[in-house]
Amino acid sequence: MTVTSVDKDFDRLTLTLTADFDAPIDQVWEVWADPRQLEQWWGPPHYPAKVEEHDLTPGGDVSYYMTSPDREIYHGWWRVMTVDPPHSLEFTEGFADDDRQPMLDAPITMMRMQLTEHGDGTRMELHPTFDSREEMEQLMNMGMSEGLQEAVDQIDDLLTD
Repeated sequence: MTVTSVDKDFDRLTLTLTADFDAPIDQVWEVWADPRQLEQWWGPPHYPAKVEEHDLTPGGDVSYYMTSPDREIYHGWWRVMTVDPPHSLEFTEGFADDDRQPMLDAPITMMRMQLTEHGDGTRMELHPTFDSREEMEQLMNMGMSEGLQEAVDQIDDLLTD
């Protein structure tokens, strides 16, 4: 299994997901940097993603949507804060409406992704940070933790191709 730990800290309003891969950092970075690879794992397996915009530069935007098993469409967005290829990426993320505009009344998280060498492979740490305990609880109740784990567990298949 790719994901080695998932830790929720409601006092610090953070979630930490750690995953280890038998691949070099540059190859793991590409699952973020290449929009066609990103859409193959971003989201749980039963909610396939389609990346519409992908600009991994500071101030750049990523927009995507996921399709549920019932064919419902859920839009999402990222606003890129910092990028240090192939080591780290920070972005804010949230839900979008059908016009692909950020839903400002929905929770917004700050995501920090870090890649480091680990043994003969790469360790990826994801650190979403939440604005409030209520928003963290809301997203946890929506299945964010499980969905993120299921999503990351799909990366191994991309790295072996």
